[in-house]
Order: sequence, then C-alpha cells, then structure tokens
Amino acid sequence: MDLWIGNKKYLSWSMRAWLVCRHFDIEFTEHLVQLDGLADGIFKQTIQSMNPVGKVPILVINDFSIWDSFAICEFLAEQFPQKLLWPQDTLERARARSLCAEMHSGFSALRSYCPMNIHADLKELGQQLWQQHADLRNDLQRVEQIWELHEQTGDFLFGKFSIADAFFAPVVMRVISYGLPTNQKSQAYMNKIIQVPAIAQWIAEAKLELTSI
Repeated sequence: MDLWIGNKKYLSWSMRAWLVCRHFDIEFTEHLVQLDGLADGIFKQTIQSMNPVGKVPILVINDFSIWDSFAICEFLAEQFPQKLLWPQDTLERARARSLCAEMHSGFSALRSYCPMNIHADLKELGQQLWQQHADLRNDLQRVEQIWELHEQTGDFLFGKFSIADAFFAPVVMRVISYGLPTNQKSQAYMNKIIQVPAIAQWIAEAKLELTSI
C-alpha cells in the first residue's frame, strides 16, 4: 500500500491516516508531496492523477485510490480486523465513529482560526483569537467534553488508542501551538497523546520540514 500525504507541519488529515497506519504497524510506503500553493503546481498535478479532488491523504492499492481519511481508516479497519482499530464493543464502536464523524464535519471555527502549524509559537495570536471569537471557545468546550471520555475508559478515549484518538490528535497540536486554555483533564489527555510513539515521530519529522520548505 502507498500512502500519499502532504507536509507534516500543516496537514491534519494526512496526519490522521498516517497515524493509524504507523501506530497499528500496518505496512505502507509513504509518499510526501510538498505543498506549493499553486493551482496548477506540482502538488495538484501529482495528487489529481490519483484523486480528482486534488487533496491528500490518498491510499493506493494496486492503482486503486482511496481518498479521505475516514474512508481510508474504515478500509484499514476492514482489512486488518485483528489489529482492533475500532473499539471491540458494538456501542463503543458506534460512539467512536460518531465522534470521528463529528470531527470530520464540525469544529469549523477551530479549523478556520487555528490551522495546524506544528512547532510554530502562536500563543499570542491564540490569546487574541480566544478573546475575539465565541465560536472558537464553543468548539473547544465541545472538544473538552469529548476528551473527558479518557477518564472513564483509561488513558485514551476508548481505553486503548483507536481511530478516534488519531482523529483528535491534530486538535492537540492546535491547542498546543496556539496556547488555547484547557482544563486539567484535557491537559492529561494531551500529555498522553503526545507520548504515543507514532505521534512523537510525526512531530519530529514535521520539525525537520522547517529547514526544507
């Protein structure tokens, strides 16, 4: 399998699919295409040859393309059921999927005001945004409600690391970069997330991009 992604510093959806592959030890070949910001640049041309939408991530199996992080993760869960990418309990699995769908389609204020930028110190900007935008505060309040699940189930949202944690990992990156205020329960969850080896690897490799872009 070949996984096509963009810059690790910026692209949250690439991060989600990559984390699931790496954390669950699913063999894949990584292809990182640098963003160039051009409508007809190398990035768009390369990605559109596999995905007409022109966006990453894309999982390619024998010239068959699967795009969108949620679709990729569902495919991987079906292909590798023994790896338990979703919770085993039926109701917990349904809740985990619901949370991923909410992450997938919601939190527009958090996405708009605080795009992922790993290793950038944006705390001053974050303070301004926090004061100015009630919708941003509402989004983070909802995120913190979700993260409280880890207290009920163990270190992660459903006891062990799952697709759901991978979907919220980029939010952790945003909160850290922008210095958004969080309660102690959220801080405990974020500290656990950044210690996951696959996430630590992504962060380290994103840092290396600072000298290459």
